[in-house]
Amino acid sequence: MEWQGLHVLVTGGASFIGSHLVDALAGRGAKLWVVDDLSSGRLENLQAHLDSGRVELLRADLREPGAAERAVRGKQIVFHLAADHGGRGYVDLHQAACATNLALDGQLFRACREAKVEKVVYASSGCVYPNHIQTDPSQTLYLTEEMAGPPYDADNMYGWAKLMAEMTLKASFREWGMKSASLRYFTVYGPRGVENHAVIAMIARAFVQEDPFVIWGTGEQIRNWTYVTDIVEGTILAAERIDDGTAVNLGTMERIRVLDAAKMVLERTGHKARIQPRPEMPTGPYNRVADNALAKRLLGWEPKVRFAEGLGPTVDWYTKTKKREEVAGILSRMLTER
Repeated sequence: MEWQGLHVLVTGGASFIGSHLVDALAGRGAKLWVVDDLSSGRLENLQAHLDSGRVELLRADLREPGAAERAVRGKQIVFHLAADHGGRGYVDLHQAACATNLALDGQLFRACREAKVEKVVYASSGCVYPNHIQTDPSQTLYLTEEMAGPPYDADNMYGWAKLMAEMTLKASFREWGMKSASLRYFTVYGPRGVENHAVIAMIARAFVQEDPFVIWGTGEQIRNWTYVTDIVEGTILAAERIDDGTAVNLGTMERIRVLDAAKMVLERTGHKARIQPRPEMPTGPYNRVADNALAKRLLGWEPKVRFAEGLGPTVDWYTKTKKREEVAGILSRMLTER
């Protein structure tokens, strides 16, 4: 695909992942628009592009009447990352808010079809996978795409909304020929990340010198954390190579205990503290790791950055851009909010 001069919209483009996607698309010469209500996105993530005129920003809530239609008009490719979302605390405690994504996605997809957008590339999530198969951290489990169901058992309303959006896009291709691709992101981290996600939360706890150093859950839960530049590369490749709404995992296949990740954060930051698990806090599945074989086959994609490698630049960015007293003032709220 030739990106030079292509009219591209990124919804949620002021967000952590969205702004990195904008960077990559701008580097490829796309003509870019961003729609974002800035409820969690940050203007500074886009400021250089806005100042240079490479990106136009529409500040709008896509759930409002007419907003989606205005945003997609005249666009050829739409990357849809906008969502009511957050980390584990938010997903568990704000399910009604996450349910509004059902309306947001539906309105945007309808607007894209009516505007004859050439392709929709959708940011889905590992939260589509059934809870009941992710309970045993001692099991060596890699989630393949077909495991999403049936039977369906998605992770809270956030996961159900992502799953319904994937199904909508597949049906839209079958019935109307609207091209699309869905990418199941697995626990993304990196510069510009937010404290309500686990890696940035751990870095923030070390930054404010928390002792005891709290982790949610027992610490035995298994995750695979994926560096943001790998996510962006896979997302663009999907735009180039998938048309039929196929959903593809984007994640490493590293199996890392939360307890071990916390130890790595403490070592990298130089903070010495006693780790205190909190099993009663929002935890999520105990065994969530992607199988990325389909992404390798369909996209020629595989992650380049291992967790130990990506953690360094993430810590460096955080410590260079944050002020300790400000982080201390917002951290407890950010762990469960946007």
